[in-house]
Amino acid sequence: MRDFKKYYILNTEPEILYSALTTEATIILWTGEKAQMQAVEGTEFSLWDDSIVGKNISFEPNKKIVQQWYFGEQTEPSIVTIILHDNIGKTSVEVRHTNIPDEDFVDIVKGWNEIYFGSLMEFYRD
Repeated sequence: MRDFKKYYILNTEPEILYSALTTEATIILWTGEKAQMQAVEGTEFSLWDDSIVGKNISFEPNKKIVQQWYFGEQTEPSIVTIILHDNIGKTSVEVRHTNIPDEDFVDIVKGWNEIYFGSLMEFYRD
């Protein structure tokens, strides 16, 4: 199992980005794919037409999202923590993803950089 941590800067305020990460209709807009999301602890979610599935663990509005991502028969849960920081009209995002199966690590890192945050950066480009 491996862990991933990275910071991204997005051209929008934390409140708007938080909504984009937790509101189903907005997720569909920036991903272009089917999604299911409720900003309710304990609910299950899916992104990119079930490419990413898991459970919402906790929310701190406009600041923090904690989720468990499912990877089949894992003994340790894979936890994603997204922390939003105001950065003078932009948002600095800290992503921590723990317990990524070794065989999935390269694809997950590529997904975070090119697809997940790549799509968000494109959606909120200047």
